[in-house]
Amino acid sequence: MKRMLGISGTVLGVTLLLLAGLQAQSPAQPQAQQEERVRQIQSGRPGPITTDENIINLPVPRLHDGRPDLTGPWVGGGSDADIEREGGLKPGELPLLPWARELRAKREKATYDEPYIYCLPMSVPRVNPYPWKFSMSYTSKGLTSIYLLHETGDAGAHRVVYMDGRKHPADPFPSWWGHSIGSWDRDTLVIDTIGYNDKFWFDARGTPHTEQLHTIERWTRINNGTLNLDFTLDDPGAFSRTVQLKFTARLAAPGIDLMEYICTENNQLGIAGGYRLNSEGKLEQQK
Repeated sequence: MKRMLGISGTVLGVTLLLLAGLQAQSPAQPQAQQEERVRQIQSGRPGPITTDENIINLPVPRLHDGRPDLTGPWVGGGSDADIEREGGLKPGELPLLPWARELRAKREKATYDEPYIYCLPMSVPRVNPYPWKFSMSYTSKGLTSIYLLHETGDAGAHRVVYMDGRKHPADPFPSWWGHSIGSWDRDTLVIDTIGYNDKFWFDARGTPHTEQLHTIERWTRINNGTLNLDFTLDDPGAFSRTVQLKFTARLAAPGIDLMEYICTENNQLGIAGGYRLNSEGKLEQQK
């Protein structure tokens, strides 16, 4: 029970966001006031991570085939609130084309337009504050695919990376997660993805992209507790040049694993846990 409560604490910011939407039309809180309050909620709150340096600095664990074990679970390792800042760039360095910069500015003022808060996929390279993991799928032919799992349940993102040597389709149907193929460059997992749709946001600011998006992820576990991502973003439809970003995932605290989250339960994670927004719009636990 304590472990579950620990994970629940990491999603409080998301819970607040979702619960706020439930009372968006409340007479006590006009729409403008609701949106302003939601924008003040911090995104990307860190989950429970391993802090013991003796555990963090252990050698990289390896699988039976000698490859590094990337399983995790991990916390972080992608964008959430602001891909520019979280990816290691300075304010204004993200080379958005004028139309994309204008669209992001509009989205920043449209809290309830974000697809992710309506149970739609967050896609690449976004991660939320929940633990997530790699899951390796082996057959008699070896490693055939890798799944990236974010939560479990209907809100859980189950992304597949094909490791069987196949190529991208010539004309992929645009989808939320695109078409991903993977390979190893020594101890680095390289994931090449095309075929994205243009519906998801890179972050809570609303940074956009187009269906021309092509990403390359290079995942390297440098010790037991740290997983680095070198991320290449190429989208000539929304960016004036290719962008290089860097993210770091931390090993989740011992005993922590993915939790179930049923987003389609009317976004009522907090309500299911006994939390309500009172008449003043503040979150409180029902006794």
